[in-house]
Amino acid sequence: MNFLRSVRVVADASASGTGNIDWDAVAEASKASVDPGSLDLSAEEQSGYAADVRDARDRLSVVAGVTFEVPDVVEVQNRHHWIDANVETFRRVMAPFEEHGPSVFPGVARAVNTGTFALVLSFLGNNVLGQYDPLLLAEGDDEHGLYFVHPNIRRVADSLDVDYPRFRRWIAFHEVAHAAEFGAAPWLPTHLETRMSRGIDALVDGDLDRDAFAELDTAMTAVEGYAELLMDRAFDDEYEDLRRKLDARRQGGGPIARLTRRALGLGLKRRQYERGARFFEHVADERGVAAASRVWDHPENLPTNAELDAPERWIARVSP
Repeated sequence: MNFLRSVRVVADASASGTGNIDWDAVAEASKASVDPGSLDLSAEEQSGYAADVRDARDRLSVVAGVTFEVPDVVEVQNRHHWIDANVETFRRVMAPFEEHGPSVFPGVARAVNTGTFALVLSFLGNNVLGQYDPLLLAEGDDEHGLYFVHPNIRRVADSLDVDYPRFRRWIAFHEVAHAAEFGAAPWLPTHLETRMSRGIDALVDGDLDRDAFAELDTAMTAVEGYAELLMDRAFDDEYEDLRRKLDARRQGGGPIARLTRRALGLGLKRRQYERGARFFEHVADERGVAAASRVWDHPENLPTNAELDAPERWIARVSP
């Protein structure tokens, strides 16, 4: 890791180039401040990841009652690989801001924006365990991706004092559960993209589309909550200790880590996990997991914001 090099890269972003963000500098600066971690996998680990994904697909299909395939792109990554993949994601999402033109002080704004995104990606790169990437806002026919950040999985398993193969497998069940959602709901990417684009376009115009962001938050709460339900209900081993310790990790860390999570909006993501999980646990306990899976039949089956806190209303409307 080279923090000073990262700072120099960000500072240099203000001296050359055009646009509001120097994405090449974002990638270089974030990777300069993050140890990539080892990808020296044993043959057993390589086969273990493949078996985890395959078994998760088979178990989730049966438990959820949905038909889906895992992405063709399944990668075991180090932290730098993950950063490179997600620089492209951030670039797509921020394209409307890039097209908006420079500010009054374009060099300063470029450096600040570049540094902000480098900080975001370096923090996430150090903490993300796995990711299902539906390639929102992407053009063309690129395949969705399924990523596992191996150094983070190993480190977190050690820090939580849990069995590494069991923890790795449980994370695989969560990420494959996201593949199940998008496989069962081909309309879901467009639903999310529409609301994301509306919200971003409004911000570019100096406005705030509260409805777009509220609808996006509600949909993402369903996405995260359903995956939490499935990863536990379909998992073929003990998980209660994993759930307890991982939930504590999401809330814990030192004051700087907690401040960073708050600044990056990760507290919102944790609330999405928790609120969505409570909703789907209630539905599954009352009507079974297959009934909960009806949320992906069509967009109108998504819970409303009010129904997330009163799941019996959703049951009465969708699965009476």
